[in-house]
Parts: sequence; C-alpha cells; structure tokens
Amino acid sequence: GKLAGVLGECKALAHLNLRNNQIGADGAGRLAAVLVKCKMLAHLNLRNNQIGAEGAGRLARVLGECTTLAHLDLVSNRISSVLKQRLRTAAETGPMALKLEL
Repeated sequence: GKLAGVLGECKALAHLNLRNNQIGADGAGRLAAVLVKCKMLAHLNLRNNQIGAEGAGRLARVLGECTTLAHLDLVSNRISSVLKQRLRTAAETGPMALKLEL
C-alpha cells in the first residue's frame, strides 16, 4: 500500500525492480492504479511476484495508458494463457512499443 502511494509522486522514476517481492494480486492492483502517474517509468520488473490472474488483469487494463513504459517483466507470476494474450493485446495498443516478458 505505502509503496504504491509514493510511486505516483515519483515523477522522474525510470526503472523499478520489484522482482521476488511477493506483491500478489492486491499489490499489482495498487501498482496498476498509479502506473499512469509515473510519467518517466520505462522499465518495470515484476518477475516472480505471485500476481496471478486478478493482478495481471488489473495491469492489462492500464497498459494502454502507460505512455513511457517500454519494458514489463511478468515472468513466473502464474498467469494463464488467456490473460497472457490479453496483456499482449494491451501492450500492442499502447502508445509505444512495449517489450513484454511473460
């Protein structure tokens, strides 16, 4: 909760590595809510965080609004093939080419 609240205020943050932090679906949802405020964020590593279907779905809903995000790592998060495709589609419809690791 606290990290997501602070992230929206970090206007110059370009790289964020939260790998192996077990943020889960709730943490991914909170992060998704502030991602669009991170105007300089280019690289986000969420590998191995137990995000699952709910968290991945919340992230997919905001990817199209992330104007600077160039790389998103979601490997090892128990995301179904259906949600992986949804994430790919969201990444393709965004304002810039997003490298998505699933």
